[in-house]
Amino acid sequence: MAKKSIIERDKKRRRLVKKFASQRARLKAIADDSALSNEERFSARLKLAELPRNSSPTRVRNRCEVSGRGRGYYRKLKMSRIALRDYASAGLIPGMVKSSW
Repeated sequence: MAKKSIIERDKKRRRLVKKFASQRARLKAIADDSALSNEERFSARLKLAELPRNSSPTRVRNRCEVSGRGRGYYRKLKMSRIALRDYASAGLIPGMVKSSW
């Protein structure tokens, strides 16, 4: 189980990403538009840099919804490999059985 502070930090980052998504997208579109002058594009880059760092989507970490683990994460199931194994062994995931060969 991950520390509660780490899980809460990631939740805060997710909230900030959602809050600043439209503003960030608008500024990025201005900064990437080659039809505009260099001064306008540069000022858009400066405004983009003034936004909180945690509002960037790349700072969000995929975490297991069961345990909060950040590694060994299956995107389709939104859980870690360890939690997946525990749930599958308990029969909580339909159609998943322990393999043997």
